[in-house]
Amino acid sequence: MAIQILNSLTMKKEPFVPIEQGKVKMYVCGPTVYNYIHIGNARPPIVYDMVRRYLEYRGYEVLFVSNFTDVDDKIIRAANELGEDVFDVANRFIEAYHQDTCALGVKPADKHPRVTETIPDIVEFIEVLEKKGYAYASGGDVYFRTRKFKDYGKLSSQSIDDLKSGSRIEVDERKEDPLDFVLWKAAKEGEISWESPWGNGRPGWHIECSAMVKKYLGDTIDIHAGGRDLAFPHHENEIAQSEALTDKQMANYWMHNGFINIDNEKMSKSLGNFVLAHDIIRQHSPEVVRFFMLTAHYRSPINFSSELLEGAKNGLERIKTALASMKHRLNDSADFGEQAGWLDKVAELRTRFIAEMDDDFNSANGISVLFDAAKEANIYSRERQTSKAVLEAFITLFDELGAVLGLELHQETELLDAEVDQLIEKRNQARVERNFQEADDIRDQLKAQGILLEDTPQGVRWKREARA
Repeated sequence: MAIQILNSLTMKKEPFVPIEQGKVKMYVCGPTVYNYIHIGNARPPIVYDMVRRYLEYRGYEVLFVSNFTDVDDKIIRAANELGEDVFDVANRFIEAYHQDTCALGVKPADKHPRVTETIPDIVEFIEVLEKKGYAYASGGDVYFRTRKFKDYGKLSSQSIDDLKSGSRIEVDERKEDPLDFVLWKAAKEGEISWESPWGNGRPGWHIECSAMVKKYLGDTIDIHAGGRDLAFPHHENEIAQSEALTDKQMANYWMHNGFINIDNEKMSKSLGNFVLAHDIIRQHSPEVVRFFMLTAHYRSPINFSSELLEGAKNGLERIKTALASMKHRLNDSADFGEQAGWLDKVAELRTRFIAEMDDDFNSANGISVLFDAAKEANIYSRERQTSKAVLEAFITLFDELGAVLGLELHQETELLDAEVDQLIEKRNQARVERNFQEADDIRDQLKAQGILLEDTPQGVRWKREARA
């Protein structure tokens, strides 16, 4: 069965057929780097990293590009407020973005182009649009003739007469039509600018991605993705610019992830209800944050709370404990043959996982299969006679599914025996010092790793908990 993608362009699930067999060209809109990313901004990198990983798991060679908007009104404003150079501000927050997303298990893109590195390509792009009659200069700015592009509105499924100017579309008397959007902005005094045929200035927001897609991936790509808030006007305008230039479809599949809400309200910097990603991953394991993000389908909204993160932590520990039990039995168990029925069960779990992920990258259902794998592994680990082949098959399954989801399920179990002894000794010392809160915290920490303590007159005994 082919991978099915809910294509935002048609709002239908469609079988994924790449332009070139075995290869995928994928572009994801990246951040405007004027501040640290909030937890809502972190969802697209995590989601599309998962999509990329799954495509690779299914045998595709993925060329993955995600940009940085490193010159913009917001960056200029932030630089002025901080009394810093625009490039210094952008560089600092690009580095912060890499640190945050790396902690969240996101692989770097094959290419992270910056707008400031793409100015000549943007200027050339606009020049061609102007020659074809799609762009016009007015007062040092250059605008796109929106109504000239006959398919405008096809992504947002709206008639052009019903559309209103959206975010970052400047309504100006110099425009021929209120829906025309800016391609090139005339320089303002004291602002960063570049030379162009229309005078000094800098690019508009929408043209940047169109130029970078064309430069690094070509006229038509397989998948273009981003947050749902980008569908209109940003992605709608990208389609208009790119297809007006090339007379070809810009992307065959469009994907849009849902928002993260706080108290059922969209999280955003403008609303002031955002939580910075680097603050969250100081308080919670970044792997737990990633796991939490993937427990919902990428198109569904997520409500964010510490309670839900705690639930995700417990769920992830349950899976890790099952894997630890498998490894423990493998180290101290004799081999009692292949036990084909159990090998078939492992193969069935893998097949189910692929079927769920093939259905529009449904990581929520994929994780449900991972929980079922943990349940079966725990049942098997309690068997008196275990097979090395079955244990290894379970471990391999956890490795495969974890890698697709970007989770290192072995991370906390390699030194578990030594860590248990050390933590018990630390707990004993805390109790001697009557620091009972620390002692309780250590007990809870061990329990989260599937280790149960028993205080006896002879000392502390511990055992692994097999969780179903």
